[in-house]
This record gives sequence, structure tokens and C-alpha cells, in this order.
Amino acid sequence: MSVAAEQIKRLREQTGAGIKDCRDALEKTGGDLEQAAALLRAQGLTAADKRADRATRNGVVELYRHGEGRVGVMVEVNCETDFVGRTQEFRAFAHEVALQVAAMSPRWVSADDVPPEVVERESDEARRLAQLEGKPAPVVEQIVAGRLDRFYAETCLLRQAYIRDESRTVGDLLRDVISTTGENVAIRRFVRWEVGETAE
Repeated sequence: MSVAAEQIKRLREQTGAGIKDCRDALEKTGGDLEQAAALLRAQGLTAADKRADRATRNGVVELYRHGEGRVGVMVEVNCETDFVGRTQEFRAFAHEVALQVAAMSPRWVSADDVPPEVVERESDEARRLAQLEGKPAPVVEQIVAGRLDRFYAETCLLRQAYIRDESRTVGDLLRDVISTTGENVAIRRFVRWEVGETAE
């Protein structure tokens, strides 16, 4: 099937994928933009998995101030090469990550970073509440798993809903950047300060 240049342009703007990839996706989905975008995202997941072991020693430290200087954020985002680290797409991604941290106050980058004692405390509390309600044992464990999922979605940056599009997570955004740049990209660390907050 023939794909209109306007459709390819719209899909590129939406996904950041290359012209050929957009054309192929539109041809495979019969010109359906939504399905083509989903197909490109799925392909990006595969590409991201293949690149996950590559070293990321370049990148950028992004600084962001919000609310007339009441909130400050510093984020380190890494990539494989200095070339990608200087691109507009990569820098825009780092800026979006800093905005996310300022707005949503995550505590960790990923669920793997959550200390085991915190996971245990959350699990124990969920189990205790479910048992108080008299839930049967198999249901209790489902409740614990559900509470942990919600906890990770609130406190782990990669699991949080993206502030500009709550149907997607920051992890989805990261996979898009990996797909677009062709390199492994990682959010290494962040710190968020707010005037008047007390240290934990």
C-alpha cells in the first residue's frame, strides 16, 4: 500500500522514529497511525533490550529550578557516545526527566534501587491490613503485590506516569530515546531539593 508523506511526517513527530521505520510501520498497519506508533514502540522495546548491556559513560547533568527557586533538581542521564549526548533529542529527554523529578518527587530511579528493608516494611504493612480485614491467604498475597506495585509507581522514577501523558511511564519515554538514538541510555541518578524540607 502507498503511504502519504503527511502520515509519515505525523508518525515521525509522534515517535521520533526514522522515515523508513515510519513508512514500514504504516504499511504493515494499513495506514493506522495509532497501531503504527504501537508497533514502533514494541520494536523499540526489542532494540532497548539488545542495547541494555552496553556501557554508558557519556551524557549530561541537567539542572532545573522551579517555583522561583523553591525547588531544585539535578539529574545525570548517560549514553554511549558524546555525539548522542550533545543531540537535541537527548538533552530534551534529560530536561523532561528533571521536570518529572521536580513535579513528582520520586525517591529512587527503579524498583531495583529500593532498599530491601523498605520493600519488607511495605509488604508487612499491606499483609497486616489485609489480615485485619479477614482476607484469605491467597488474596492477602495478591493485595501485597498490588500495594507494592502502587508503591513503586509512586516512588520509582521509571515506573511513574509521565507528567505530560499519564498513559505512559518515564520508562516508556526512556525506551523511546534508546530507540531514537540507537544507543543505550540510562538515568543514573538524581537529587531533588526543596526550600525548608528536613533531611531524612
